Amino acid sequence: MRGECPRSPEPSNTDMSKVVEIEGLVKRYGSLVAVDGVSFSVDEGEVFGVLGPNGAGKTTTVEMIEGLRRPDRGSIRVLGIDALKEPERIKELIGVQLQTTSLYDRIKVGEAIDLFGGYYGTPVSTPQLLEEFSLVDKKDSNIKQLSGGLRQRLALALALVNDPGVLFLDEPTTGLDPQARRNVWSTIADLRQKGKTIMLTTHYMEEAEELCRRVAIMDHGRIIALDTPDALIAGAGLESRIEINNAPEALRSLLKQADLPVRISEDGGTMLLHTGKSSQVLKEVTRIATDHDIDLGSISVQRVTLEDVFLTLTGRQLRE
Repeated sequence: MRGECPRSPEPSNTDMSKVVEIEGLVKRYGSLVAVDGVSFSVDEGEVFGVLGPNGAGKTTTVEMIEGLRRPDRGSIRVLGIDALKEPERIKELIGVQLQTTSLYDRIKVGEAIDLFGGYYGTPVSTPQLLEEFSLVDKKDSNIKQLSGGLRQRLALALALVNDPGVLFLDEPTTGLDPQARRNVWSTIADLRQKGKTIMLTTHYMEEAEELCRRVAIMDHGRIIALDTPDALIAGAGLESRIEINNAPEALRSLLKQADLPVRISEDGGTMLLHTGKSSQVLKEVTRIATDHDIDLGSISVQRVTLEDVFLTLTGRQLRE
């Protein structure tokens, strides 16, 4: 059963040009409606995330924008161009980094960039891309010699070889170790700082919170929430949790008597304070402990995350 999550109004973007605009997008496969009336826009210079469990319709939606699939109904404009009337023109103006970029294992890094650049009239120079993505010392390395993180950096370089007006990233850090994932995040953040417009699909909620200005959450072919991560979290009405390990009995008694906006529960030797006002409650708990000379010991705050919001909205794990 799905939870209800209030949604904050979408931020005003009247001073920003729209790079991607889709309206009433529908895609069917037989009796299955994979995308059901999806509408949204992406602003110039923002990182826009599309999230959803497997089968939600996010990949199909993005592939229709990229020109890889044709919708049954709806309109798509990319960089002011009707993408349904001029799909080949759109492909020249966008960059796409797929979840897995297949290249001949024995091709060298520099050769791969040269090859992709050859598809465009005025590509970004290979030396510039090698420098931007810290691949200079790997120029003469075969693809098969690269780590997963380096392969993803190369994939980003290849997606940017035509200096695209909008960049599409499909699960850019899937399968990477935490350090390599952070390195890719840093690269994407740098592109954001340079004003690149990016559409990102991801299974990692932390990644969406870290990188995206706004996110659209999809389920069963529809967008069920669209806003900034902070606004979605604030509007969800979910409770944070303050955990006090081995709380002294005196503190337990005082907190139960105090007029605090909390719901108190116990988990073994840990006292749990459930609240929608964690900052206020934390200050009061600290004050009470100080006034009565009580050692708080170990205390921590588990704040609401975008993943909590996602589970409330869909009732499903992201990777289902």
